[in-house]
Amino acid sequence: MVSAARATGRRWSLSSRAAARLRHRSLRAAAVVYLGLMIALPAAVVIDEGFARGLSDLRDGLAYPGAAEAVWLTLATSTAAAVVNAVFGTIIAYVLVRFRFPGRRLLGALVDLPLAIPTLVTGVMLVALYGPASPIGRALEGAGIEVAFARLGILLALLVVTLPFVVRAVQPVLLELDPAEEEAAETLGASGWTTFRRIVLPAIRPAIAAGALLVFARSLGEFGSVVIVSGNITGRTLTAPVLIFQLASQFKPEQAAAVASVLFAISFGTVLITTRLARGRRGGQP
Repeated sequence: MVSAARATGRRWSLSSRAAARLRHRSLRAAAVVYLGLMIALPAAVVIDEGFARGLSDLRDGLAYPGAAEAVWLTLATSTAAAVVNAVFGTIIAYVLVRFRFPGRRLLGALVDLPLAIPTLVTGVMLVALYGPASPIGRALEGAGIEVAFARLGILLALLVVTLPFVVRAVQPVLLELDPAEEEAAETLGASGWTTFRRIVLPAIRPAIAAGALLVFARSLGEFGSVVIVSGNITGRTLTAPVLIFQLASQFKPEQAAAVASVLFAISFGTVLITTRLARGRRGGQP
């Protein structure tokens, strides 16, 4: 009886482990298949479409009027958005974590608002606020500052759309830091800036870099807000995503796919670097 019960228990344990392994493998397979169908397969098709004839379609796409300027403008504004949001996103995250004040939760909700509203709406709001028909827009134009239908408007749109990436990357790291170290430094006479630079900044630097890289990658493909606020002026405010749309609209799918593949490669490389930074912050855990 006892040996039979033990044998039954061992069989049940083996079958339970086998069932658990089967569940884990099924979940992994489902995740891989879903990501493959949703991301890897479309990306592979676009790359194949754009480079089926070598680099000729890419050269043709970049020979389109204003194409080279559009790519450089996209890279420049994306870089600027990453730098600016890295600074102000870190400040906002620090304020949300280290200070208690009326309206703090509302401020936290406002940070996530760009993720909730369509980017086209963001573009419309910026034009309504800074366009030539608005009082603010006319005042700025009088001072020689153009926002709507200018490069500054593109940068502003990117800043609005991508702000949450830095804030939400830095905020969890700040929450993990012990405020006692900062208090001890201030007790010993260190200024607020010295305390932040010597204690806080080294701990959150990887998170800031990861958030800035995500801002850069997201800005490369921003279309909705930019197509509204930029005016799409060839050679001046035309960006690469809008250029891709124009190529596709003019029945040049191969050229559009080639230019899109370049943006995809840059974004994918940026995401890989971000992933390495995140893994390093967690101590190299997979």
